[in-house]
Amino acid sequence: MPATPLPRLMVAPNGARLTDDDHPAVPVTIPQIVTTAQECASAGARAMHFHVRGDDKAHILDAGLYREALGELALAVPDLHLQITTETVGRYGPQDMRNVTRDTRPPGVSIGVPEMMPSGAPTAEDCAFYSWLAEQGILTQHICYAPDQLRLLGQLLQAADLPRSGVWCLFVIGHYTGAISDPAVIDECLAVMADEGIDGDWAICAFRTEEAACIRHAVARGGKLRVGFENSMFMADGSIAPDNAARVREAAAMLDDPAL
Repeated sequence: MPATPLPRLMVAPNGARLTDDDHPAVPVTIPQIVTTAQECASAGARAMHFHVRGDDKAHILDAGLYREALGELALAVPDLHLQITTETVGRYGPQDMRNVTRDTRPPGVSIGVPEMMPSGAPTAEDCAFYSWLAEQGILTQHICYAPDQLRLLGQLLQAADLPRSGVWCLFVIGHYTGAISDPAVIDECLAVMADEGIDGDWAICAFRTEEAACIRHAVARGGKLRVGFENSMFMADGSIAPDNAARVREAAAMLDDPAL
């Protein structure tokens, strides 16, 4: 059976840090997430990566909230691939990441490679967990914050005896704290990916006003995109987007014509 292709355009509408105090269109409640998903699907998104929030609007790894959100989203946007996050944000650890995924059993999950394997090497527990993900058919996107983390991913695939084809990756270009999003990092990631023999389906996310240049370079290299307020509120012209759907519409147009 051929690997499931990564959707070409994913929206990440909220992330772990911003709230509607930062921008009124950041969705923090489940009804807001559902409405945003509908708007973004209409704008061209084919997948959504989302975070649920507690009563204080803070990021939380909570299987009950995830199951509630996934149930509502499945009814509202049945054709949208849904991906929960396991981001730790300094509050959680690998066992929390595994627990929330096992307790939720989502269609898709994103897992930061260094967050799941902070020791820098895969453990037997890591191998068992990733094998379980594959057995369950949970589409897993491996988040790499730097090119060398693809080597750690390669070690995991070997240790867990998992295929190196059809692997979903996300290259995070830059950082929310201010590190510049440099399009050249995409080439570095692809070089390491090839060196590791990972035949993957990859996308990028980038930050602030440098996002547009990264999008153009990724599209030129055959990559896919994740856009949305988690990473950048900026349109290509430097203006602040009115909502996540506007970011999706612009990115969809750039996928079709990188010169935009």
